[in-house]
Amino acid sequence: MVNRHIQAVGLDIGTGKIRCVIGEPSESGQMNIVGLGEAESRGLRRGIVSTTDAVADSIKRAVEEAEQVSGLEIQMATVNVSGEHLQGENKGGVVAVAGAGREITEEDVERAIESASAMPLPAGWEIIDRLPQEFIIDGQDGITEPVGMRGARLESRVHVVISPSAGKQNIEKAVNRAGLDVDGMVLEPLAAAASTLSEDDKEYGCALINIGSELTSLMIFGRGAVQHTRVFPFGGMHFTKDIALGLRVSIPEANVIKHDYGCVAPFLFRENEGQEVIEITPVGRNETRGLSKEILCDIMAPRAIELLQHLALEINRTGAQNSSGVVLTGGGSQVRGMVEIAEQIFDAPTRLGFVDSSLVSGLAAEVRRPEWATACGLALISMRRQVREAMAGPTTATQKVAAWLENFRGKFR
Repeated sequence: MVNRHIQAVGLDIGTGKIRCVIGEPSESGQMNIVGLGEAESRGLRRGIVSTTDAVADSIKRAVEEAEQVSGLEIQMATVNVSGEHLQGENKGGVVAVAGAGREITEEDVERAIESASAMPLPAGWEIIDRLPQEFIIDGQDGITEPVGMRGARLESRVHVVISPSAGKQNIEKAVNRAGLDVDGMVLEPLAAAASTLSEDDKEYGCALINIGSELTSLMIFGRGAVQHTRVFPFGGMHFTKDIALGLRVSIPEANVIKHDYGCVAPFLFRENEGQEVIEITPVGRNETRGLSKEILCDIMAPRAIELLQHLALEINRTGAQNSSGVVLTGGGSQVRGMVEIAEQIFDAPTRLGFVDSSLVSGLAAEVRRPEWATACGLALISMRRQVREAMAGPTTATQKVAAWLENFRGKFR
């Protein structure tokens, strides 16, 4: 029986928007979404807090909206970890199996992961996450569940993600100032993957690209685990700035033009659509002037190609096999034509990453947009962890390590 008091809150703190999702476990195993909130983000630059009070106020607005929708009052949330300085690296470690009969225990696995994660860090940096890829027992590789197996030598392959400590600490401070505790922090693309990717996507190879306002994160999966992580200092705001500069309009108006009429693939235009005229108001002018959709596309398309080529180069550099193709999430992914252009540049099947409808119920229709993938993923990860803890509260040290390992594996489910 599922504990009805479990409350899963995902808080996606982005540079453009802050989104909050409140979910509860249903009898079917889905997450029943009971509350949603969204607010304009203030006080963040490229995922880093620049003004704590402004971020806290934005968080409050998003949370209050979600509370009003749900009729609930929340105390804590699971939050995304982002920032342009995030770095991922694949590391290896090895330990001797010391137990009776050489049977591998949770403690052996923990030591192997610790061995792989033992790395010199720059001053002021910390390990954000350690994501196991596989284990090798006496030379036999491809093992994901080594506990209970026998062997003398246990090797681990782990994807270690590091970041400056201050970024994470300042996000936590802003959340606290908004009146909430941080229940956990999860890598932004990992959260987006939790709500949009299938087990097959992760097993056979997939690149998830989360295009935010000022940051774009890339996470490559393969053999059921994270193989590569990279964050780029560009996003949807680049389109907005190009429009503002090219048309001499304000940033807010450029944003509206982008959302309402933007297109980066002229071949998608209907007959004569390119000649259709949009009315715009240049900065400092009272009168409007006409702009064809074709000219707007001419401004936006080169930027889309440039951004996607950066990502394609990074994917190709890793040599990853993306049999399941590329999945685009985040608000910046929704520019018309982005998927079609990406498919050409990546030379791989490309789709928008919608929240998997089999995972959620309740207000599920409200989150069927790629920009809600991270917030929903954060709530899903939180709910699954709470359900596991409720069903088997760890008491002994061994059980605590087992629960900790299960939490790792839960990130890939």
